[in-house]
Amino acid sequence: MQLHLKNPIVFLDLETTGINIVTDRIVEIALVKVNVDGSEEEKLLRINPEMPIPVEASMIHGIYDEDIKDAPTFKEVAKTLAKFLEGCDLGGFNSNRFDIPLLAEEFLRADVDIDLKKRKFIDVQAIFHKMEKRTLAAAYKFYCNQELIDAHSAMADTKATYEVLKAQLDVYNGVEYEDAKGNKSLPIVNNVDQLSEFSSYDRNVDFVGRIVYDENDVPVFNFGKNKGIPVAQVLEEQPGYFGWILNSEFPLYTKKVLTQLKLKMMSK
Repeated sequence: MQLHLKNPIVFLDLETTGINIVTDRIVEIALVKVNVDGSEEEKLLRINPEMPIPVEASMIHGIYDEDIKDAPTFKEVAKTLAKFLEGCDLGGFNSNRFDIPLLAEEFLRADVDIDLKKRKFIDVQAIFHKMEKRTLAAAYKFYCNQELIDAHSAMADTKATYEVLKAQLDVYNGVEYEDAKGNKSLPIVNNVDQLSEFSSYDRNVDFVGRIVYDENDVPVFNFGKNKGIPVAQVLEEQPGYFGWILNSEFPLYTKKVLTQLKLKMMSK
C-alpha cells in the first residue's frame, strides 16, 4: 500500500560513532525522499565526525577512520541537507529516540537553523514493536518475506524501513489495536498525521524526553528530583536549576527548548 502524503516524507538512517546523543557524531547518513507523487530521491553521504570512530562502532557498521578521513564534516554539508529536508516529514526505524534527536544536535552544532519540531515523525520501529515486537531484520522478513541483506548498511536499512512501513499499511489495514489500559482503536491508517501520533511513545517537548507535556499540556521535567513538576514552577522556585542544565551534559536541543520556555515565562 502506498503512503497517502500531504507533504514529502524523508526516511533516514544514521551510522554514528556511538549512541550518546550529546557526544557522538554521524559518520554516514542515508536519506530516501518520497515525494507526494510517489517519486523517490536518494542521498547517501559519508561524514567526517572530527573524532575517532570507536572500533566497537566500526565493527557494527563497517566504517573506519580511514574510510572517512577525506569526507566532508557535517558543518560542510548541513545547509545542503537542510535544503533536502525542507518541507518534509520524517520517518525511520527507532528514529524518534535516536536518529532525529542526533540529527537535530548536529544541525545546532553547525549553526543551521532547522526547526524539525514542525514536522511529523513516523517511527516504523514503534509501530512494529507495538504490534509485533521484533527487530528491523525480523520486520523485513515478517512483512516483506525477504531477507535483509547488508543489515547495518545505512541505505539498506533505510530502504527496508520504507518497504516495511508500506507493508504494515497492508497487514494492519482495519486491525484493532488494544493498548496497555485496554483502550481499543484502529490506529494503522494511511495518514501521516495519525501514523506519526501512533508511532510516538511520549509527548516530548524536546526530542529526547527530558521535558514532556503532562495530561494538561503543561511542560514538565521528566527526570531527576523534579520529575513531573512543571518547568515554570521549577525555574521560579529553583533559579539555579536553569544554569545547571545549561552547563551540564544535556542535548543542545533540550537547552534550546528550556531557554525558550524561560523566555516565554519572562515575557508574561
